Amino acid sequence: MKLHELHDNDGANKRKKRVGRGPGSGIGKMGGRGIKGQKSRSGVAIKGFEGGQMPLYQRLPKRGFNKPNRKSYAVINLGLIQKFVEAGKLDAGNAITEDALIASGLVRRKLDGIRVLAKGDVTSKLTLEVTGASKSAIEAVEKAGGSLTVTTAQAAE
Repeated sequence: MKLHELHDNDGANKRKKRVGRGPGSGIGKMGGRGIKGQKSRSGVAIKGFEGGQMPLYQRLPKRGFNKPNRKSYAVINLGLIQKFVEAGKLDAGNAITEDALIASGLVRRKLDGIRVLAKGDVTSKLTLEVTGASKSAIEAVEKAGGSLTVTTAQAAE
């Protein structure tokens, strides 16, 4: 193969369509837009328009639903609680309530309650009283010799 034999693959290079350049070009005069009408004019964008009929995107049902009165919990992980206990910001000897978590600075605000998740390791014996907890979080605390009580009706999910 020599340099003068190099060339692009077929269809790799396509020449730009030059519209409205005389009758010999095949797309002269009206430039492939036909005669008159809205689409022959400039500045027209009729994307979802269906001639007055209800467009498809409006006819199809929308998916999903956001519950307006859903509960939003402040979420904390067990690893963080353990870190705060080791730092002396939380007292593992007493029961750790939601108010104690807020006072320590671990949680900013309670929202609809505080929910504990099982990320991280627990080594100290903790007595936690929170609004919600995952099953694995409850197991992890009990495995370390502590107890995790869920105060409201919302039990472990």
